[in-house]
Amino acid sequence: MIKNIVVIGAGTMGNGIAHTFAQSGFKVNLVDVSQEALDKGLKTITTNLDRIIAKGNLTEEQKAETLGNITTFTALKDAVGNADLIVEAATENQELKLKIFGQMDEFAPENCILATNTSSISITKIAAATKRAEKVIGMHFMNPVPIMKLVEIIKGYSTSKETFDAIYEMSKTLGKVPVEVNDYPGFVANRILMPMINESIETLYNGVAGVEEIDTVMKLGMAHPMGPLQLADFIGLDVCLAILNVMYDGFKNPKYAPNPLLVNMVMAGKLGVKSGEGFYDYSESKKAEKVAKMFLK
Repeated sequence: MIKNIVVIGAGTMGNGIAHTFAQSGFKVNLVDVSQEALDKGLKTITTNLDRIIAKGNLTEEQKAETLGNITTFTALKDAVGNADLIVEAATENQELKLKIFGQMDEFAPENCILATNTSSISITKIAAATKRAEKVIGMHFMNPVPIMKLVEIIKGYSTSKETFDAIYEMSKTLGKVPVEVNDYPGFVANRILMPMINESIETLYNGVAGVEEIDTVMKLGMAHPMGPLQLADFIGLDVCLAILNVMYDGFKNPKYAPNPLLVNMVMAGKLGVKSGEGFYDYSESKKAEKVAKMFLK
């Protein structure tokens, strides 16, 4: 049985994954390279739990239990001694993930399943950095993790049926809806989403319409809860660029080539909500209420 969870990375996805497991009663060891990052992650979890309480869906006692289920570590080796499942949620960087998986394989118990929250990188390639490819699997959670129901469960070339079945069934205990996906660049969610975001940027780049106009068309005309440019800001333009590059490299198809405007914005540090500016200006509000100065008519 899977009882003890380790989550690597206390950023947006990592703290959301830790929150979700802990609220479901699992013991969670949350790992990051600095105590500052861990404290920031715990603060986010606490804030999100308070939001759930305010909506009447959680009690103060349940909040205390959830936080009590989380222990923080700055050393991976110290955190994984009794782990049944490790979920890696580090930055979407292939070299970094391969390095982390090599360490996970070295330090984790023999029967431990190693999962990655990657949104685009090959599970098979990640598994090759270990000596337990049959126990390596993808668990692609959606952001914000405590709210979004979907988890893409991605099988690598060597992932065993036992590993897949264990993770598929366990995902249901988190209140999630697991979906079986095979190992191809971008999987399903981002293979469809990222070209749409890239095409929205292309539409802006070519002067067809402005930022607000593009987002309004997609919200009102296609019933999207958030426009694609606002969504790109929310995901992080650097993350969008990284995923598109993985897909372009994997398929060698020009339709996945990132638009030059996206490339330039990332190089300029305009990454969206997390940097305070992307297609929208977030200096006063995180609700995409003001278009960034660069895109004003």
